[in-house]
Amino acid sequence: MLKRLLESEPFIAFVSALASGYIRLVFRTSTLVRDPADTDTKLFGQHPQVLSIWHGQFMMLPIMKPKRDAVVKAMVSRHGDAELIGEVLRRFGMELIRGAGAGKRKRNRGGATAMRETLRALESGATVVMTADVPPGPARRAGSGIATIGARSGRPVVPHAIATSRYIALPTWSALTINLPFSKMAYVVGEPVFVPDTEDQDEIEKGRQAIERALAETTARAYALVGATDPLSAEEALKPGLSLKTYRLATKLAAPVAPALLAWRTRKGKEEPDRHPERYGIASGPRPPGFLVWFHAASVGETNAALPLIEHIVKARPDIRVLLTTATVTSARLARTRLPQGAIHQYVPLDRSVYVERFLDHWRPDLALLVESEIWPNLVLETKARKVPLLLINARMSPPSYKRWRRRPGLSRPIFSAFDLVLAQSERLAEQFAQLGAPKSMAVGNLKADAPPPPVNQAAKADLAAAFWGRPIWLAASTHPGEDEIIGAAHAQIKKALPDIATIIVPRHPERGAAIADRLRAQGLKVVLRSHGGHIDSGTDIYVGDTIGELGVFYALAPVAFIGGSLVKHGGQNPVEAIKLGAAVLAGPHVHNFRDAYDVLVKAGGAGTVEDADSLARAVIDLLQNETARHEMYSRAEERVTAMSGALPRTQDAIDAYLPEKVPLQHAS
Repeated sequence: MLKRLLESEPFIAFVSALASGYIRLVFRTSTLVRDPADTDTKLFGQHPQVLSIWHGQFMMLPIMKPKRDAVVKAMVSRHGDAELIGEVLRRFGMELIRGAGAGKRKRNRGGATAMRETLRALESGATVVMTADVPPGPARRAGSGIATIGARSGRPVVPHAIATSRYIALPTWSALTINLPFSKMAYVVGEPVFVPDTEDQDEIEKGRQAIERALAETTARAYALVGATDPLSAEEALKPGLSLKTYRLATKLAAPVAPALLAWRTRKGKEEPDRHPERYGIASGPRPPGFLVWFHAASVGETNAALPLIEHIVKARPDIRVLLTTATVTSARLARTRLPQGAIHQYVPLDRSVYVERFLDHWRPDLALLVESEIWPNLVLETKARKVPLLLINARMSPPSYKRWRRRPGLSRPIFSAFDLVLAQSERLAEQFAQLGAPKSMAVGNLKADAPPPPVNQAAKADLAAAFWGRPIWLAASTHPGEDEIIGAAHAQIKKALPDIATIIVPRHPERGAAIADRLRAQGLKVVLRSHGGHIDSGTDIYVGDTIGELGVFYALAPVAFIGGSLVKHGGQNPVEAIKLGAAVLAGPHVHNFRDAYDVLVKAGGAGTVEDADSLARAVIDLLQNETARHEMYSRAEERVTAMSGALPRTQDAIDAYLPEKVPLQHAS
């Protein structure tokens, strides 16, 4: 009943009358400053045009409509309060165009239709008013739509801003500003932006950026004229909120806990005791002379993604030095075997300011590249404080993480705004990083589609193939706690159809090998641990590959691979490595960390999804018994992985732009 009341025509008419009356009150009781003095002449010297304004700053817009006999239409987003806003605009003689805007139920709320109507309006001689940023944000980031309209119409995009010295900023995505009476008011019209008529998306992007800059300058000018602080100024937006202040205080007070934490992790096999000092920011070697590029990759997957970039820099720029930091024992061992000569590996310091400062004081990086989702607040902020260019590469973020960051703008905006550039795995992720505050984000694809597969020791592969004596085998790779028992149950069911089946489990963390064996033996299964050098015989049910650096061997050996972290709510693991080594891929429902890759693969029939032990067993049986279906799944996966490639050269080009110019060799005369 309440909803019907709020949407009823009498209620909308009543509230719109109040709103329009309030707007007139603010205007009549305020002292108006125009810049330039005759804004109408400046505006309608280039009529028709696209008048742009930031979303949160539009309250006083209707009353600024010139009194001249010119048609002005306003684009209104298709959100819940659009009817009310539309009625207010009508009371000031403005016509409406129903626009776009994202929402929870629809990703595009009529954007294409709105663009067509806008272009028709401009062609007919009407000026169109529209916000450059659209719901749900990010605020103050111009969308591509307004630039496209400028390009296709050939009409100028003119920035304008209205500010008052007294206002209330609401806690909305755009800091919606309620202007107050008895204020000093500024109405500023900026210089027009012309976007060339082109389909070239690079040119459209340049136009978008030009509109964004012009609007930022115009808005800043308006607030300066009234002597007020813009509620979304850089200074205001980047002030740390309570969450960030609490985090920094907690890590500052955590010094007594750090030794105990490292000791506990060492007992679990997650730290190397002789390298504990590195976790306190104490370097184990000198800083090399010259320009230093610092890569930080959390674990094995991120390290594999970074290695081709490191190899590119080392090969193409021998005058530049590379430092790689990681956070896990497995990634450190991988770095020792795969880093090119001259590159340095260190453990990343714990995220406490004093440790991070010590690390940065010693290494003094000239460029910092964080891989994927390694976003530690103190690490990011201390690096930025030293004015080190900071890039987030192969950037990804799970949907739950994105929601958590969005709920805490006082934490997210200061951190993500510190990045000079975010190179995201997809357009969706690029937009999300922009919404969190990244000043520049772009989609370049997933580096893991370009990265070489894990190395395969052919001798080890041959030995294992001989040990299994031609038995059918399948692999459960990168499993996490809670999945191994499911794998064991699936094995028991598969064994009914394939009595000589052998299952290989490679845990994500090899130190879990013994615990996995105990649990599976409790299920009545015969288990052999590779780390113990156990002998495989015809009665072996489960072979646990609890060693480091051999995942490639098992992918190359098994025709079917289930990718772990997906039957539990971990978020999945990278499926591309298995595909590159010839395996047909299965995964559970929880793959949000690699959602884009799995969406593409599953849609193309290049990967299968399972829910539990029963469905996993059926899928493995089908693929092992039906060689044609297995090869078809693999071929489709291989095609999609090839199509997904290309991120490596694009990322290399972006990084190269931050490197110093190559000094030409001097030849003796």
